Amino acid sequence: MQAGITGLGCICAAGDSLDEIMPALYSANRNPAPSKRVEAGLENLPPVFEIASDLNHINPGNDETRTTLLLLSAVNEALSQSGLEADYLKKKRVGVVIGTTVGSTLNNEPFYRAYRAGKFPDMQPIKRYLTNNPALYIANRYQWDGPAVTIANACSSGTDAVGMAKSWLRGGLCDIVIAGGSDELCRTTYLGFNSLLNTSPEPCRPFDKFRKGLNLGEGAGILIIEKERSAQERGAKILAFVAGYASSGDAYHPTGPHPEGAGLSRAINIALQEANARPEQISFINAHGTSTVDNDKVEGKVIEQIFSDKVPFVSTKAYTGHTLGAAGGIEAVLSVRALLDGQIPATAGFKDFDEECKVAPTTNNTPIKGNMAMSNSLAFGGNNSVLILKAGQ
Repeated sequence: MQAGITGLGCICAAGDSLDEIMPALYSANRNPAPSKRVEAGLENLPPVFEIASDLNHINPGNDETRTTLLLLSAVNEALSQSGLEADYLKKKRVGVVIGTTVGSTLNNEPFYRAYRAGKFPDMQPIKRYLTNNPALYIANRYQWDGPAVTIANACSSGTDAVGMAKSWLRGGLCDIVIAGGSDELCRTTYLGFNSLLNTSPEPCRPFDKFRKGLNLGEGAGILIIEKERSAQERGAKILAFVAGYASSGDAYHPTGPHPEGAGLSRAINIALQEANARPEQISFINAHGTSTVDNDKVEGKVIEQIFSDKVPFVSTKAYTGHTLGAAGGIEAVLSVRALLDGQIPATAGFKDFDEECKVAPTTNNTPIKGNMAMSNSLAFGGNNSVLILKAGQ
């Protein structure tokens, strides 16, 4: 049984849809700036990749959080591309698995402040929280009664969601899965990452010798994944396959990666084995590439050990920022689209080679050969998750 991808949807700071996002990436167009939505109270505000759209095009139905609105945008785009219609979906077992970190839990600070001050704040923020669990919201909105799971596994959440979708299909739990991630910018994470001293005062520079840290971002990335038989019976085009997935823990540190990348190496090798692929068959890598000192150094070291310098790699976070729980979903979508386009973008901001990283990312739009891509996600807590994606026919 193969897990076929028949629809892609994405919204991020680079654009409200894939048709807007990819030209921005190929033209190296980006413009991170201090947040206009998050009140941080800092003298020097680190730039972020914030979505400029007012999201009015999403046409919500109830009292949605921003994370849910972003998710709806990506789901609608992916469903449209897949050609799946409501009547057909009613006959199928449809699962929903969404990765997030901010989700609907970290944006109720005013309510909690008022409550702790002895006031009696309106309960609407709590009601909103209870009705905006990302996976359950989508399942309820479309009346899909398959499995519905929200994954909060830090920065690997979106990648883990795609991997779980593959296992659901293989295990016969459902016929079609809506999988990916969604996250909004939030005051809690904005200040939290700043307090960790790993946010950059300038646009991020993944793998660059003089990188100063990450830029946060927001967005959503969704894939429609279904059994190959399901796609064939309705004449749908299979864009790509989820050929391999693996997850491995470092068991090392709450926020830092293992210095030798032990967990990431295991995850890559297991994912390659599941995909029945050799390292030289990978056309390109969409690296986790946060632009933080330790992450890029460790990831670069592992890439060099397994792939030498023969496989081109890019960090699309140079255009989206680090979207936390949404990152794996967004990067899986962008990786599939790059496979179909036959090229990957330059890694914006990279100029100076860092000997500690061992390898250098793309500096120009780079044509690719072959039909397989790898997407990496390294998370706080030491989780390492890897997807192998294979282009369709």
